[in-house]
Amino acid sequence: MAARNAPADLLRYAGVTLMAGLVLLPLAVMGSTSLKTQADTFGSGFSFFVSPTLDNYRTVLEGRFLGYLGNSIVVGVGSTAITLILGTMCAYALSRFRFAGRTSIAMGSLLLRTVPPAVLAVPVYFIWNGWGIGDGLGGLILVYVALNLPFTIWLLYGFIEQVPGELEEAAAVDGCGPFRLLFTIIVPLLKPGLAAAAIFTFRIAWNELVLASVLTDRTTRTMPYAIYLFITDVGVEWGKLMAAGILLALPPLIFTLVAARQIVTGLTAGAVKG
Repeated sequence: MAARNAPADLLRYAGVTLMAGLVLLPLAVMGSTSLKTQADTFGSGFSFFVSPTLDNYRTVLEGRFLGYLGNSIVVGVGSTAITLILGTMCAYALSRFRFAGRTSIAMGSLLLRTVPPAVLAVPVYFIWNGWGIGDGLGGLILVYVALNLPFTIWLLYGFIEQVPGELEEAAAVDGCGPFRLLFTIIVPLLKPGLAAAAIFTFRIAWNELVLASVLTDRTTRTMPYAIYLFITDVGVEWGKLMAAGILLALPPLIFTLVAARQIVTGLTAGAVKG
């Protein structure tokens, strides 16, 4: 049987390797360009093998990039934490409690996720300015929480549905209150779902550009905006642009690799109701 399936397995592995190579090729070009000088970038023909230089990274890190990095960390971590807390409580309420308007609230929250972020930019800008939170990180965090909350609720809802009700009943008999029951009994069982929701929420908050450009000012811009600093009237500084892109991609990539197993478990288990 093993010998009979060997050609099929070899073909499958070759296909996976080819697909992985196609996915990694743009990243390889990006990394190679980030190590080139401007002259090498526009030299005759493309080559991965050049005399590497870290000048592009040095220039990027010596500019305003670190300030944008700090803003992105605040926005990414803040919006992810708030989304997970609110999403867990909302998912638990929708799963365990029966109340008027429950279905409408659930479907309404899901429909909000279908609205493109760019459509919200102008109305949110005027509302936030009216409330006095425009051009600040707090307003941007609130927008990202609103955008990511529906996905988080529905992902965690599938996990909570799989938790036996008898477990909560036993904890309630022992005197466990609602909040203690949720955060000490239910939340530890939701780790795969929380990991999946966290990485998707963080990636959107980290990479989103349109809302971040409209709802922030020069001192509160996030990292995606820093990329445009290297697109000037006299040309594109490709080496610095690629270096900034590499630095922009590293945090979510590392986060994804660290939580990869939890993410796969979360996306598969959370999609099936017990």
